[in-house]
Amino acid sequence: MNLRIISGKFGGRIIQAPIGKTTHPMGERVRGALFNIIKDELQDTQVLDAFAGTGSLGLEAVSRGAALATFIERDKSTVKVLNSNINMLDVVEYTTVIQAELTTWIDKNQDKFYDVIFVDPPYDDLQLSTVSRLAGLLRLNGLMVLSYPGKGEVPLIMGVVVVDNRSYGTAALAFYRKK
Repeated sequence: MNLRIISGKFGGRIIQAPIGKTTHPMGERVRGALFNIIKDELQDTQVLDAFAGTGSLGLEAVSRGAALATFIERDKSTVKVLNSNINMLDVVEYTTVIQAELTTWIDKNQDKFYDVIFVDPPYDDLQLSTVSRLAGLLRLNGLMVLSYPGKGEVPLIMGVVVVDNRSYGTAALAFYRKK
């Protein structure tokens, strides 16, 4: 499966996705809408792509001006594809890839803070307790975007407030800000 970087420095470039069901990348329409909404928030930011998969969210952010993207992905074969995408775009110096269970990584990195956090967990297991813990890694006024099934209620997350919510059929995006 191939995915396209939508805009920015790498707009139109194709990245790879693993074959099989280890990842379910965010659709291009939803990803495009997401980045149109937050485009003014990305310049020179530090971004965390939790449940990174292909890295499409973090790589799109780097393409649009983020200074650094950190990717957390637990699946070894998916990390290989992610590293391949990073090398193909020649953005190794703007990225950090960590193969780990997200909860374990959070436990060891309470001192790290990000301007933007992308959270795209498997829809059959949103892991809201983990998502709540991720909110603790946001800088003051930072933005966290959660992708969740479009028919569900907006998940309430401790420590952040919902500032926007958009639905795109079977997918929805909730935008949270740390106040």
